[in-house]
Amino acid sequence: MRCSIRKTQKLSLFLLFVTLFYACGKKEVQQVPTGKVTKGTFYIDMHEEGEIEAIRSINISSPTISWRYGNLKITQLVKDGEEVKAGDTIIVFDQSEVQKGIVEAEGRLEISKAELEKMVAQHQSDLEELKADYEVTRIAQEISKIRFEAAGYESDIKKKEIQLNLEKADIALNRAKEQIDNRIKIQQEEIKQKNLSIEQDRARLVEANETLEKLFVVTPSPGIAIISRNWSSGNKFQLGDQCWSGFPLIQLPDLSLLKATVKINEVDIAKISKGLKVEIKPDAFSDSIFTGEVNSVANLAVNKDGSSKIKVFPVEIYIKETNENLLPGLTVSCRIIIDQIEDVLYVPLEAIHTEGENTFVYRKSGGGYKKTEVETGASNSDFIVITKGLDEKDVVALVDPFVEEKKNETSKKS
Repeated sequence: MRCSIRKTQKLSLFLLFVTLFYACGKKEVQQVPTGKVTKGTFYIDMHEEGEIEAIRSINISSPTISWRYGNLKITQLVKDGEEVKAGDTIIVFDQSEVQKGIVEAEGRLEISKAELEKMVAQHQSDLEELKADYEVTRIAQEISKIRFEAAGYESDIKKKEIQLNLEKADIALNRAKEQIDNRIKIQQEEIKQKNLSIEQDRARLVEANETLEKLFVVTPSPGIAIISRNWSSGNKFQLGDQCWSGFPLIQLPDLSLLKATVKINEVDIAKISKGLKVEIKPDAFSDSIFTGEVNSVANLAVNKDGSSKIKVFPVEIYIKETNENLLPGLTVSCRIIIDQIEDVLYVPLEAIHTEGENTFVYRKSGGGYKKTEVETGASNSDFIVITKGLDEKDVVALVDPFVEEKKNETSKKS
């Protein structure tokens, strides 16, 4: 029994030794990435990043208000990207200064009205007093007139005295009448000025109330509210920000008409023309692909950004579809189809190698790879056309499958 156990243990140790021997002596098999030779339509294309914009949109600006109400300060603001309906309030500005102006305008208007009433009463009293004086003067003139008519039998000196008194009474009566007329003209002008002041106070009150309504901005149509950037901060407007009158704060884009704007390097712009087909893929929804068409190419180049000297040409691409995932401001990858070649063979660019003037690939042959010279044609960012040297469905290595052997040979020589 003990002898049998010992034989079993020796056999197990022998098998373990053999396994380790072969495991240590076996070389690691390198996994070579491969690609197939494909036959079909080859596209010459260009990939550029862009941003979605609305072709048509409504700009909602801050209201135009008088300087006397101070700056416009945002106290309520719709969320960026929120869907709104016509008539919804999307911005509210601070009303404290305007409400203060309303109270002041109401106070001035009431004071002006009270002053007018007091003025009218004073004018009436002044006129009554002048009219009473006029009446006394008129009576005195009548008495002087009667005395003059009855002075036929008086001495010449007495007649002269009576005549002078009559003339004096006539002058006094005319003066009293002129005073009344002048007072009426003055009073009319004072009333006019006071009424003008009242109208100004009333207009100021109307303006303040209209301004208060302007501080509640409503949307004229439905859409997606896109908040603009504040020039002073570089960020989108938010609660507490101040702005000046007439500044565009929110865009309501027409989502039925969208475009993507890309910037093409001056080296490649000659390849781009109106009418080229474009595949558009939103970065946020990479599984969705939409179609578009180049609509316009800018005539003038611009700097790629503020600090760069690289020149680019803005290109507008109209998007043919509409989708809830397509919104202004989204970044998109645009594949512009410059040309297409029908019924050709092509392989991934990684499969192509050069050595002097020779171009070759590593074609899979049996259990290994064979260095095969090829002739190439047009290429794009991912593939290259093969005009000679390969057949459809051939498999080629995407890396040098003999790189490890070459390294070993080099190390042995050194």
